[in-house]
Amino acid sequence: MTTKFWLVIPAAGIGARMAVDRPKQYLQIAGHCILEHTLHCFLDHPGLLGATVCVAVDDPFWPQLPLASDPRIRRAHGGRERADSVLAGLESLLAGGADCDDWVLVHDAARPNLAPEDLDRLLERLADDPVGGLLAVPARDTLKRAGCDGRVAETIDRSAIWQAYTPQMFRLGALREALAQALEQGVAVTDEASAMEWAGQSPRLIEGRADNLKVTRPEDLHYLQRIWRESR
Repeated sequence: MTTKFWLVIPAAGIGARMAVDRPKQYLQIAGHCILEHTLHCFLDHPGLLGATVCVAVDDPFWPQLPLASDPRIRRAHGGRERADSVLAGLESLLAGGADCDDWVLVHDAARPNLAPEDLDRLLERLADDPVGGLLAVPARDTLKRAGCDGRVAETIDRSAIWQAYTPQMFRLGALREALAQALEQGVAVTDEASAMEWAGQSPRLIEGRADNLKVTRPEDLHYLQRIWRESR
């Protein structure tokens, strides 16, 4: 049986490190902007119940996209931090008829290269999990901890280190409560899993592909342009 899920895409960031004239999720690649590619990773999946995209209040780009009129997609106002945007997205889903016990996937707006098999693996492995979890990749390189002088303080054992990716998948109500309480108490949460960890839960790590990269710098965009040109 196909696992049913809702989707939240936090897309209110400005992507300052790209040094361009618009938020990075609206940069063009292969005929569409990054955010469109990201949404298309999910829109044809049979388990999708609906999606919320969280954009800045004054975002002039989202209304211009054809997907802005897709009936499966709701718009919510993004916040100052990622956690604020995700919380707004969860509230929007609840207002639209989602249930607290439903699964929700949160995925980075600028992560457009999610493989279908990774999405299916996440949904299958976590379908009966009591907590939920996230796609992640074991660390491959030697890791160094820097000292305050910019020199190596120590080499870190990488055998237990994973890089957290998205989607991250949790029960809607549990994630909403964890995020709301963390924000109320001023806890810095950098992703949904860290909010659940702060709430005392242990999310499950599901190994995914390393090319599910987040576009952060110009070279990331160039890399995607090259591999998409070669593969498509």
